[in-house]
Amino acid sequence: MMLNNKNRIQSIDLLRGMVMIIMALDHSRDFIHYGPTIDQDPLNLATTSPVLFMTRWITHFCAPVFVFLSGTSIFLYGSKGKTKNEVAFFLFTRGLFLMLAQIFIMAPLWDATLSHILLQVIWAIGLCMVILSALQFLPYKLLLVLGLVIVFSHNLLDSIVIDAPFWKSFIWAVVHQEHEFQINNNLLVIVGYPFLPWLGLMILGYCIGKLYLPEANAKARKKLLQTLGITAIFLFILVRCIDIYGDLNPWQYQRSLLFTLFDFIDTTKYPPSLLYILMTIGPALIVLPYLENNIGDSGIWKKIIVFGRVPFFYYMLHVALIHAIALVILFASGHSWNELDFHREGALPYGSGNALWLVYVVWIVAICILYFPCRWYSKYKASHKDWWLSYI
Repeated sequence: MMLNNKNRIQSIDLLRGMVMIIMALDHSRDFIHYGPTIDQDPLNLATTSPVLFMTRWITHFCAPVFVFLSGTSIFLYGSKGKTKNEVAFFLFTRGLFLMLAQIFIMAPLWDATLSHILLQVIWAIGLCMVILSALQFLPYKLLLVLGLVIVFSHNLLDSIVIDAPFWKSFIWAVVHQEHEFQINNNLLVIVGYPFLPWLGLMILGYCIGKLYLPEANAKARKKLLQTLGITAIFLFILVRCIDIYGDLNPWQYQRSLLFTLFDFIDTTKYPPSLLYILMTIGPALIVLPYLENNIGDSGIWKKIIVFGRVPFFYYMLHVALIHAIALVILFASGHSWNELDFHREGALPYGSGNALWLVYVVWIVAICILYFPCRWYSKYKASHKDWWLSYI
């Protein structure tokens, strides 16, 4: 288990950095490949292409792995001489900070028109942290059971739909039902990440953190993680084949074997279904011990780790940068300021999207640019002990 100078576990930072880099691909597609056709859903099997489908599908690993590792990092934070009360205070205040940051920082970066408030992954992580600030007082085994129960049984709630009155609908949306709320003619609130399944996933990540304590046996940890990962993948295939529970989107035979496979792995993210979680966390658990064994002195691994050490800082910058690049491309292609559609998220006019190859170019350019401020901030955090550095 390799540690850096602040006793961070490098394999965890590396995996987090990898999924954050992949996440930027999805957001590059959001802004650059924005509305090029009538149907821009990359997972719509009737209109998508294999490359477009995989461009979107591979990014499904980002949010669940990030939330899972957030739970692991929380456990390790508490294991470094912190009392339960100190951990509770930090989780509660940082959770509130992230929830407010989603509304007042991230929402404007996504949509400078301020016509959309997107309660997305940062919001969900923050709310889960607030709740975990209390749950972490529970005995470890009870907390583990609670996490498993939430992940494996929350799909029983799928049939519950509450559209009115507003306050009940909003509360249920925050808990388990993705929903949009048109507050007035100028403001749309989108609850994109209902917190309940994310909470279960964060709890399981928290419990996995015990495997990374200094006294834990490294060989046993790697074997257990691989076993859990293989089991999760096996359960995904088994439950998906049975196809009576675990996801709102049943699969069907399609026009080709490839598209049938696409439908099989096209699981529900909003909120994340049991099958979605098994499909994404299983491979992550297998990869973690591999990364632990193979980091070494590789230059590319060390560069990726940089992103994993400053996740929120990176998240803010990458949305702002990719959105800015999208606007530059828009104006460079002959569009004018007057063509911006301030009723649409991001204000990019419908039909102004670009070819998929440009998405990949922007993604690579954005990652290269982001490396330098992230490296600077990572070094700054390592050499300073200001209290606010734990929040950003």
